[in-house]
Amino acid sequence: QVQLVESGGGLVQAGGSLRLSCAASRRTFSTYSAAWFRQSPGKEREFVGFVNWNGEITSFADSVKGRFTISRDNAKLMVNLQMNTLKPDDTAVYYCAASTYSSGSDSPRSYNYWGQGTQVTVSS
Repeated sequence: QVQLVESGGGLVQAGGSLRLSCAASRRTFSTYSAAWFRQSPGKEREFVGFVNWNGEITSFADSVKGRFTISRDNAKLMVNLQMNTLKPDDTAVYYCAASTYSSGSDSPRSYNYWGQGTQVTVSS
């Protein structure tokens, strides 16, 4: 079992930036694909971005492409989501996820480890 804990959420004005972090509890995390998802009230969980096991491949949803980046430091067992030029539509609970068996998926069902989520609120 791997526990994931997100941090770094908060309130930010439109146009600002936030950096979210995901800390894992076991070294095996360094072999897993990881992703960020977000969910707003009344909406389904939405794919944000993906990073492969060694951090060399990333992909992003069209809605955040060019504004968000993902990095990982496997020595520290951490994955980060840098969010720039934030918009009110980015307001959501953001979740870190990891998969032991799939790579590159944008579907929540492909991820078997999840963090508790961290709230990001972007004001106008």
